[in-house]
Amino acid sequence: MKSVVVGSGAREHALAHVLSRDSDVIVTPGNPGIPNSTPRPPLEIDADLFVIGPEAPLVEGIADQLREQGKTVFGPGSDGAQLEGSKAWMKELLVEANVPTAKHGTFTKEDEAISFLQEMSAPYVIKTDGLAAGKGVLVTDVLEEAQSAVENYLSGNAFGKAGKTIVIEEGLIGNEISILAICDGTKAVPLSPAQDYKRLLDNDEGPNTGGMGAYSPIPSVSEEFVNTIMTDAVQPTLQALINRGINYRGVLYAGIMNTASGPKILEYNVRFGDPEAQVVLPRMRSSLFALLHQAAKGNIEHSPDFSDDVMVTIVCASQGYPEAPITGKVIQGLDKARNQKGVEGIFCAGVSLNDNGDLVTSGGRVMTVTGKGSTHEQARANAYKSTQEITWEGMYKRTDIARDIK
Repeated sequence: MKSVVVGSGAREHALAHVLSRDSDVIVTPGNPGIPNSTPRPPLEIDADLFVIGPEAPLVEGIADQLREQGKTVFGPGSDGAQLEGSKAWMKELLVEANVPTAKHGTFTKEDEAISFLQEMSAPYVIKTDGLAAGKGVLVTDVLEEAQSAVENYLSGNAFGKAGKTIVIEEGLIGNEISILAICDGTKAVPLSPAQDYKRLLDNDEGPNTGGMGAYSPIPSVSEEFVNTIMTDAVQPTLQALINRGINYRGVLYAGIMNTASGPKILEYNVRFGDPEAQVVLPRMRSSLFALLHQAAKGNIEHSPDFSDDVMVTIVCASQGYPEAPITGKVIQGLDKARNQKGVEGIFCAGVSLNDNGDLVTSGGRVMTVTGKGSTHEQARANAYKSTQEITWEGMYKRTDIARDIK
């Protein structure tokens, strides 16, 4: 069997890593840190399964183009990808499906947005309607800062066209959890939950990022809780998509806030989480290829099975991330890091080759290091020990990922 993973980040590296257990994998366009990367566009490759990694090509319709060629694709068409491509559209669908979510409003005019904001209580949440590479969300307790964000977003100064429509939400308080569900158009099965860390700095301080680390499983999340999310949120969402004539075959990533009044959906993403994929997928005992192939064909036959291993992943980032990452720094120590005991994988994202053939940093999040163990403490220690072998000028990582897990 042959798989093609579309994308170039650590998520795609992790997908390829797990899919390679029982299929030959090509990654397009990949990066110099991902084996079997190719510059050939996916439309020019033949394979038994295509897995689309990032959200942008899904929103732009790459899955539709591949399906028009008769190819088997795991990833929603552009119609279903609106769940991530437009937060306003997603919120509208959640209301239609009667899925619990935050009080919210959608705005294109500054005065209306400010009036709505002034009626809210802190914390204030401002989101771009369109894609912003995981950075289009501001959460603040300061009204003036929220008002300034509204102005910058709607003017286009902050995120261009993506921010000219915004969603303002009430700030939900609780524990944030990620549950990824594999959908075949009519039904869905959950993967093991993961906990990620969105803020740049230790103790969940600093700006929001695409994610600075994650772990799986989550000891405090029961099977009953997962079943509740599937019954009260994922399946009604899938039915609402069906009602709109949308055949959703892909992953539905539910970002959940477990509040005092029960779980509420913060957002949906239409692709595997990054860095959640790096801790969830390697824990699969059953075949990832078989599961995604069945979903792409429209008939999931079995729920996935997961090992008891604990996985913890640490994001190693460039100095200046997320606002202005400094790139072009030579990366050293990768081979030694990979050979550390208890390392599941080092998944490369923002890397390239310089003129001397050295691997250098080329983005904000450069790589994620996933450790495994029988406990969270052991997996965490293995991940951090491996990161200590990796060096480049200005490398940054949080030091508190998966700390004090009970």
